Amino acid sequence: MSTTILRFSLPAALVAAALAMGARAPALAMSAPSTSQQTNTGTKTTTPPPTCLKKGTVWDAKQKKCVAQQKGKQSDQSLLEQGWRLARTGHYGLAIDLFMLMRDRSNPSALNGLGYANRKLGRFDIGIGYYQAALAIDPDYLLAREYLGEGYAASGRIDLALVQLDEIKQRCGTLCEAYQRLDGAITDAAKGVQ
Repeated sequence: MSTTILRFSLPAALVAAALAMGARAPALAMSAPSTSQQTNTGTKTTTPPPTCLKKGTVWDAKQKKCVAQQKGKQSDQSLLEQGWRLARTGHYGLAIDLFMLMRDRSNPSALNGLGYANRKLGRFDIGIGYYQAALAIDPDYLLAREYLGEGYAASGRIDLALVQLDEIKQRCGTLCEAYQRLDGAITDAAKGVQ
């Protein structure tokens, strides 16, 4: 794997294609109640900022509205939270845009988010590269291991998914959520369920 993926810098053509495939939706902001979010260090309860669904916009907490995206204007934490919210609600292209705006190019959660969004867009190899980059920084990041395993399972590489399942088992046993979710995804993939 090229180290350029480790720093978010995919070839320009891939980035352009990823951005071009981004979801387009009417401009609006949606707010959310407090949620529990799994991070690489545990679970925390946060109230995420509203999320803008118009391409090229991001929520600005000071102005309390969606504004044009500008690199360096929003905090990495705000971009990370908004990016994950977009990714988890199926707005993968918009999520990629926000993760790519972050100043910290080695944030494991952002790399994991880029992996997740790309995988959900069917770009398994790109997604897997980002998961591997996140794990190179934090080998104990269970959510990245789970998603990497799910990516392998979804692309028919059950043997590699089982390696991730074993890595998770070594870190948290068989009763933790990451193990159980990946085990279920592997079972479903083996049965041909997607």
